[in-house]
Amino acid sequence: MSMGNIHPSAVVHPDAQIGSNCHIGPFCVIGQHVTLGPDCRLHSHVVIDGHTTLGVGNELFPFAAIGLKTQDLKWKGGVTRTVIGDHNVFRENTTVHSATNDGDATVIGSHNHFLAYTHIAHDCRVGSHIVMSNVGTLAGHVIVEDHAIIGGLAAVHQFCRIGRMSIIGGCAKVVQDVPPYLIVDGNPGETKGLNKVGMERNGISAEAQAALKKAYKILFREGLTVSNALAKIETEVPLVPEIQHLLAFTRASERGLAK
Repeated sequence: MSMGNIHPSAVVHPDAQIGSNCHIGPFCVIGQHVTLGPDCRLHSHVVIDGHTTLGVGNELFPFAAIGLKTQDLKWKGGVTRTVIGDHNVFRENTTVHSATNDGDATVIGSHNHFLAYTHIAHDCRVGSHIVMSNVGTLAGHVIVEDHAIIGGLAAVHQFCRIGRMSIIGGCAKVVQDVPPYLIVDGNPGETKGLNKVGMERNGISAEAQAALKKAYKILFREGLTVSNALAKIETEVPLVPEIQHLLAFTRASERGLAK
């Protein structure tokens, strides 16, 4: 790449792999094992370290810190990785930490928007088209599916899963899995209803929305055990792909659903 795209005050390790047309602003620090894909833009004071790979067209604002060592006290050393896809935005003071155990990785997809002060901890698996609002926090090993929205100041407990097209309200405390297509809010987080606006924005059909509305009532409002609710959904609700995903997500839950 042209050295003209690297500000003279930036510190870029000579072994770092910098793609074409990257812009690295004042006082940025890029570590030895970092790979930046083409067209990334680091505004200023950005730190990227560890065994960290970013894809194409990512934009990082001042004081974002990506790929640094886990905060997990179980850290024993080794090579851990941070893998990030394409066209993500990391706003001011965002932190993304590497994994805890040798050979593991923290993984983020593409087209995400992480607002100021958001934190993604070790070993998280974050999908694509996700918005995390200011000071939203993911503890270790959290899984976030595509098109989820995490409200400002919301905190997600380790090993929780956040389902596709769900939304977590601001200041929510999430200690169990957030089902796909639904809204969770409160402290502790409780399921409040369908994310109707999110489904409409993402092109979910009217048929699927009606099926999800019926499944929601069976699963959360009829007082059934989870196993009985799932059985009833399978017999009474059209098994469109969205319902199949809800069923599979619920069956795979280890922490239980936020009810």
